[in-house]
Amino acid sequence: MRFDSTLGLEDRRGPVALTLKTILYAAIVIVFLGPLAGLLVNAFGTVPDPTRFSLPTGFSLDNFARAGERKVYLYLLNSFVVVGFGLLLQMLVSVFAAYALARKRFRGMAFVLILMLVTMMIPEEVIILPLAAVLGDLPVFGTNLLGTYAGMILPVGAWGFSILVMTEFMKEVPVELEEAARIDGAGELRTFFTIILPLCRPALGVIGVFGFTMIWDQYVLPLIVATESDQWTLPIALRSLRSDEEVGIGVLLAASLLALLPSIIAFLAFQRQFMRGLTSGAIKG
Repeated sequence: MRFDSTLGLEDRRGPVALTLKTILYAAIVIVFLGPLAGLLVNAFGTVPDPTRFSLPTGFSLDNFARAGERKVYLYLLNSFVVVGFGLLLQMLVSVFAAYALARKRFRGMAFVLILMLVTMMIPEEVIILPLAAVLGDLPVFGTNLLGTYAGMILPVGAWGFSILVMTEFMKEVPVELEEAARIDGAGELRTFFTIILPLCRPALGVIGVFGFTMIWDQYVLPLIVATESDQWTLPIALRSLRSDEEVGIGVLLAASLLALLPSIIAFLAFQRQFMRGLTSGAIKG
């Protein structure tokens, strides 16, 4: 889709129209790429006054070295641990829950779907105290998960958005494929892993990207789980660095760049499946 046709400028001709298009496109580039360019330049540059945002005078990796002194790389490692195991658990829960909702029929299925929608509409701030109480004394097991990685990982293991996306996608998989596999002697698990799951790769890309972003950006959950500063994830560390007057703007921007890169890499890694997943519904419709 072209921007000029979307904005109604495709049929405009002449120097005036060309000038307006150039100004408009330049403004769009500045708005969207300007902050990113400023982040890159100041993260890798040296500034005369590190406490203020100013133009850098040269290239340097000093900001990243000073970020390491502030344990930013430890917080980055904590974030990778949480998002790695959390995303794996979330995708496992999503595919199995979606298979049950898409292929099985049981009482209360509509209530389960409504309940998942409700959980997506509740702000995280509303459940801070109940969540802290549950993690402090896990029902049945009686275990205290505060101050542990498990306390940050288990609550993100089930996400209504991922389950609903996978459910709707699995409903589009022809039932005849499963019936043919069962006729050939394949069991339910083998049918699931060899027939259904490979056909759901676009949906896996979608929930992978959104799930990674959701877990990576978690702030409230690590805040209530972490009992020591060494257990912080990067979003909490950024807030701490921002409030520290001794930390320069360059160190803060370097840490922000480290927080931004994994999301970009995750999108590039799942890009093909992500775009196929977003467009498959429109093609089938």
